[in-house]
Amino acid sequence: MPDAALAAKTVELRILRYRPASDERPSYESFHVPYSQEMSVLEALQSIKDTLDGSLSFRWSCRMAVCGSCGMMINGKPQLACSTFLRNLPPGPVTLEPLNNFPIERDLVVTVGDFVKKIESIYPYIIPKVPRTIEEGAYLQTPAQMAAYESFSDCINCMLCYAACPQFGENPDFIGPGAMALLQRYNGDSRDGGQRLRLDQIHGENGVWSCTAVGYCSEVCPKQVDPANAVNQNKTNSAFDFFLSFVRKA
Repeated sequence: MPDAALAAKTVELRILRYRPASDERPSYESFHVPYSQEMSVLEALQSIKDTLDGSLSFRWSCRMAVCGSCGMMINGKPQLACSTFLRNLPPGPVTLEPLNNFPIERDLVVTVGDFVKKIESIYPYIIPKVPRTIEEGAYLQTPAQMAAYESFSDCINCMLCYAACPQFGENPDFIGPGAMALLQRYNGDSRDGGQRLRLDQIHGENGVWSCTAVGYCSEVCPKQVDPANAVNQNKTNSAFDFFLSFVRKA
């Protein structure tokens, strides 16, 4: 394509806007930005903010699919804006909306306080089985022991799985796939002794058994964490713990 023709090419972004101080309800606004083969959705948003409307609000940080900040609905699918390229999207307006199932704070920014509480509730840190002094050295594990939980440690808390989860959409109190994947990361760690505390978080009506096994959470995960697999493992552990509770009483 000649340089002049490429320079003249633009793409339309249809963005759901909401400014609580002035808007009664969210509404769509369209912007046209210069298009290039290398442009990501995040770069298109930055172009709008820099040259067309400085009031446009969205989250971003690393631009390398590591921080998880720029999650949003792109043409109806939960995706990271920094790793979604315009060249891979169908022709026509690109529709951008805040993540499903979360309250809108402003434009493409959602409120994350409840999600953070869910993550905090599962004790997201190693609780040593046996305390060790510095002189005793580090807690060791084999490569096979590490492999048991390693994939779940790749979660970047982007919340795409929550936007994809129909059960979380119906019941905001549901602990959700991201928290269960992180829970399994620590419960599966051979160095950890906090399994009992975490199991107590998933037995109830808003715990692991609320999952309806749709599996879309794993499809949209940008890091292939497979939270649906974590949910299944947690269901197994929860059922086994329930069985053991009768054995202990016998």
